[in-house]
Amino acid sequence: MMIEVAERCMVPVAMSPRHYQAFKIDPSDTNRIAIVCDPQTAQVSLSVCVEIFEVAGRVPMHRHHRAIEMFYVLKGEAAIVCDGKTINLNSGDSILVPPTGVHTVQNSGSSRLYLLSIMVPNEDFIELVQKGIPVDLDETDLQILERSDQRTSN
Repeated sequence: MMIEVAERCMVPVAMSPRHYQAFKIDPSDTNRIAIVCDPQTAQVSLSVCVEIFEVAGRVPMHRHHRAIEMFYVLKGEAAIVCDGKTINLNSGDSILVPPTGVHTVQNSGSSRLYLLSIMVPNEDFIELVQKGIPVDLDETDLQILERSDQRTSN
């Protein structure tokens, strides 16, 4: 069997949560966005982030003109409103928001909400985030993102 070699080879990029850059788009935001993968690194129009919402935190109602956005709940409870319909999600649940879907995301639980967010195409989202205010991930964030809250001692 012959394997074709691509004309252009991308070197794999490995990162851990301690390498993620996090931002608030606006000082009044109740969520932080940690960039996991950006279009420049991926060499394709893709954004992958972890969005961290404080209790009762939310993002304003908005839409993406071309992008499909998928949210996966890593930890917590979310209420997502898309085109007037409310969907409640818990850890392990996911939702795909179609292009032009007018939506908002809110933390509906009693602790922080952690969402994995994937958007294709990027639609300048990462660039918007990177123009925001750099913030740190705290030890609680790192515990969740490193899944150390799920480890058992031997």
